[in-house]
Amino acid sequence: MLWPVSAVWGAVAGRKMDRAPQLRPPVPVVCVGNFVAGGAGKTPTCITLARLARGRGLKPGFVTRGYGGSAKGPLLVDPAVHDAATVGDEPLLLAAAAPTVIGGDRAAGAKRLLEEGVTLIIMDDGFQNPSLAKDLSLVCVDGEAGIGNGMVTPSGPLRAPLAVQLRKADAVVLIGEGARSEPLVRVAARAGRQVLRATLKPVRVREFRKEPLLAFAGIGRPEKFFASLEAAGATVKRRMPFPDHHRFSEDDAATLLARAEKETLRLVTTEKDMARLAGAAGKRGALREAATAFAIALEFENPAAVGEMLEAAALKVR
Repeated sequence: MLWPVSAVWGAVAGRKMDRAPQLRPPVPVVCVGNFVAGGAGKTPTCITLARLARGRGLKPGFVTRGYGGSAKGPLLVDPAVHDAATVGDEPLLLAAAAPTVIGGDRAAGAKRLLEEGVTLIIMDDGFQNPSLAKDLSLVCVDGEAGIGNGMVTPSGPLRAPLAVQLRKADAVVLIGEGARSEPLVRVAARAGRQVLRATLKPVRVREFRKEPLLAFAGIGRPEKFFASLEAAGATVKRRMPFPDHHRFSEDDAATLLARAEKETLRLVTTEKDMARLAGAAGKRGALREAATAFAIALEFENPAAVGEMLEAAALKVR
């Protein structure tokens, strides 16, 4: 029943992606996006790309919309001054890795970022947005989730028809393994698109094996976070999922703290959730003090190949 709506949505989204860019910056632009609505590992991919870029002599910076924040931008994020309510949770993580500018107008954000002397712009999301010319477009796919039923919203999770999106993509970043992603891998290969395999690995493991845990998360797929903890050898006694980008209230914090104390459990959450609690007072501040972030990092199977792609993108604008 929703197919006619999806057909219209897909046609509009496809035409939007084909628009001419508003700005072509004097430095290379690498876009990290996804085919579907929701999280797919874009932010850790961006952070790893920035590290690889620095290893190639480039000075990277991030442009992102700042989802969930009140600031319109363009605004240079300062983690010492800004909180998640102002700039969003993901920009705080990005800003710890490289200069980060938020704003709905990505062209304006890129101009502001250039003032920081960057030599490579990395876009966190914005693959479907044509405002900024892209020299390299990498599309993240969760290996376990794939692209669902392969249909365009609202019939499925795709933001635009897959054929249109593949035409605009340079490579697919497949994060993790899973049977649901294999059909997409075959389609991407037939379309001549390289598949870059990667995994999300915990930065610290041993400390989470010492005590039973109460794990809570307000991200796109909380169950993936819980599974990652258990895969690392942790004992997760209680799981408490919240909606994506959830802003924890005083009542939420009080409930989590009370349950952890009653059941003698250690509180653990994601880095994004901890970012949303930055600067909090009251029960929310107490929750931040009591909880520990389960930090992860993305590792490419072939980082040298990715570094070469970054260098090739840089050569396009020289």
